[in-house]
Amino acid sequence: MARRKLSLLLLALFPVVLTFGQLTLRLTDIPNNTPTGDDIYVAGNFNGWDPGDADYILQPQGGEAYEITINPNPGALEFKFTRGSWQTVEGNANGGFLPNRTLNYSGGPQTVELQILSWEGQGGSTAADNVSILSENFYMPQLDRNRRIWIYLPPDYDTSGKSYPVLYMQDGQNVFDAATSFSGEWEVDESLNQLFEEGDEGVIVVAIDNGGGARIDEYSPWVNPSYGGGEGDAYVDFIVETLKPYIDENFRTLSGREHTGIMGSSLGGLISMYAAIEHQDVFSKAGIFSASFWFADECYTHVAAVGKQAGMRFYLIAGALEGSGGGQVADMNAMYNTLLAAGFSEEEVLAAAHADGQHSEWYWAREFPAAYVWLFRGGSTDVSQPVSKGYSFRFFPNPADSQLQVQAEMWPDKLEYEVLSPDGVTLKKGQLQQGAGIPLKGLSSGTYLIAVYREGELQVVQRFVKR
Repeated sequence: MARRKLSLLLLALFPVVLTFGQLTLRLTDIPNNTPTGDDIYVAGNFNGWDPGDADYILQPQGGEAYEITINPNPGALEFKFTRGSWQTVEGNANGGFLPNRTLNYSGGPQTVELQILSWEGQGGSTAADNVSILSENFYMPQLDRNRRIWIYLPPDYDTSGKSYPVLYMQDGQNVFDAATSFSGEWEVDESLNQLFEEGDEGVIVVAIDNGGGARIDEYSPWVNPSYGGGEGDAYVDFIVETLKPYIDENFRTLSGREHTGIMGSSLGGLISMYAAIEHQDVFSKAGIFSASFWFADECYTHVAAVGKQAGMRFYLIAGALEGSGGGQVADMNAMYNTLLAAGFSEEEVLAAAHADGQHSEWYWAREFPAAYVWLFRGGSTDVSQPVSKGYSFRFFPNPADSQLQVQAEMWPDKLEYEVLSPDGVTLKKGQLQQGAGIPLKGLSSGTYLIAVYREGELQVVQRFVKR
C-alpha cells in the first residue's frame, strides 16, 4: 500500500515537474544567406545577454526550422538571435538595426513561432569611407554596459594635421548607415562630405548606438510612469566623463566647450537638451530635432531652474505632422519660450516648424545640414517656417514681494498658472487674470518656478525669487 501511494504521489508531481517553466522558441524561417554550419543562439535578459552562450544554441529541426526550450523566470523577456556574437546579430527586413524582441512570459508551457528576417549589416553598408566603428563594445562604467560607438572624421583628417570641433549624436545606428538603421539614416556623412567640398572646415562626429531595450531608460533622467526612464543622468555622465575624454585624448579635437555640440531626435532630442543645459561647461551647441518633451514635463522646469550659465546655441525643429494636432510644434514653442525666459537671447535660440515635417529620419536628414551650419559656423540659414512665438509673457518684479505681476503681448482667454518648487512640486495654482497678478502669500523667501498654461497647453516656465 505504501509503494502504491508513493507511485500515485510521483504521478501527481511528475507532470508538474515536466511542464513548469518551459518556453519553446521555434524558428520557422531564417535568411537564405545564413552560412552553412553556423549555430543560431538566443541571447536575452535570461542569460546575461551572452550572444555565444553554448547552453542557448537552437537545435535544427529540418529545413529552416530551429528550436530551443528554456526555463526563464516568468515576466517580461527581451531577447535577440545571433550566430554567436553581436557582430552576427539578427536585423530588420532591410538588414538594419532590429530592436530587442519582447515577450511577456506567463510561466507555464508556451511555444512561440518566430522568423529571422536578416542578419544585421548584410543589406549593404551605405556609410562613407571616412566613417568607422570606433568600438563594438565600448564600456560604459556609469551604466555597467557596453555600446557600439561610430566616428566620422573629416575628409582631410589624415593629411591636414588640423584639430576639429566635435559633435556627439544619439541613436548611432541611424546616423551614417542604412544597413544598421531601424527606419532610415540621417546621411550625416554624405551631408558633411558635401559641405566639406563646398569649403566647410570639417567636424568630427561621434555617434553612440542606443541601447535597444534600454533606450527609453537611458534617454531620460526623469521617470515616466507609463514608459520608464531614469538613467539619463548616468548616460550623460558617460558622454561627459568617459567618452569625451577618450575622444579628446585619441583624436585631434578642439576640446573646449565652444567647439563641442550634442544632437539627437525624439527621445534623443530630450536627452540632448538635458545634457546641454546640465553641462553648459562642456557643450555650447545643441541640435534638438522633434524632441519628446511630452515624455517629462520636468524638461521645462529643468531649463528654468538651471537657467543660462554660458553662451549657447540651440537649434530646434518640429514637424506639423508630428503628434496629435501638431502637438510636437506646440511643445517646441513652449521650450522656445522657456529658453528665452531662462535668459538665452533670440540670437541663441532658433526654432523652426515645417509643414511637411514627420517623425522620421528622412525629415531629420533633410534638416541636418542647415542645423550644422547654424550651430557650428554661426551663419544664417533659410528656415522654412520660423516658429510662431505665440503668446509672449513677462513676469515682474523679480524678485517679488507679495505679488508677481504678469504682462503679455496678447492676452488670451483661459490662462492658468502653477507656482512650483525648484524640483517641480506644485505649491499653488489658479486662474490667471489680466492685471490681477499672482498672490505669493504663504510662500517663504526663496526661488520658485511659475508655469503658464493656455487651455491646458504649456506656454512657458520661468524662475522667480520671492523676497
